[in-house]
Amino acid sequence: MDAVVKTFPARSAGNSPIERPSREEAEAAVRTLIRWAGDDPSREGLLETPKRVAKAYEELFSGYRKDASEALSKIFRDVEGYDDLVLVKDIPFHSHCEHHMVPFAGVAHIAYYPEGGVVGLSKLARVVDIFARRLQTQETMTAEIVQAIDAALNPRGIAVLIEAEHMCMTMRGIQKPGASTTTCQFTGVFRDDPSEQVRFFTMLNRVRG
Repeated sequence: MDAVVKTFPARSAGNSPIERPSREEAEAAVRTLIRWAGDDPSREGLLETPKRVAKAYEELFSGYRKDASEALSKIFRDVEGYDDLVLVKDIPFHSHCEHHMVPFAGVAHIAYYPEGGVVGLSKLARVVDIFARRLQTQETMTAEIVQAIDAALNPRGIAVLIEAEHMCMTMRGIQKPGASTTTCQFTGVFRDDPSEQVRFFTMLNRVRG
């Protein structure tokens, strides 16, 4: 039983740690939502649902308990002088919209020009996962990935492109299934030289083909 109040890092109005409720409080909140939706949390099919939801949330929002800087802390300096583009494409992710708390899912593409070192390719995927497993907007997630890579590697340039489908557009509201949202952000040589952006998109499409 989780009766201890804990804190975890998050974006907050005062930039202070958020007080984490107990497991019992979280389960009680789920029961309240079930009643608000119009069902009976004490019926057999829903009796264990609050526990399952709390456990699922620990996994779905595990990014709050992880640090992207730790994932990127191991830098390989001996790369035989390689300083050209590194591209990792089609990194799958799923996240939750911070406005409606419904899922959005898609793929992220990350490229950078090394400046004295590289990180393991799996670490880039891990960074995507860390930020995705928080309440998010796609725009903020894109910027957070760029900022984390820039702080750890200080590369000559970073390109991040994210493509996703948002259930808040397909399940509710306007209800337009299949609509895709694309966000991208460039730093360094990618931002300063449009030809580098062209190269990024060309390589991305070439690899896809």
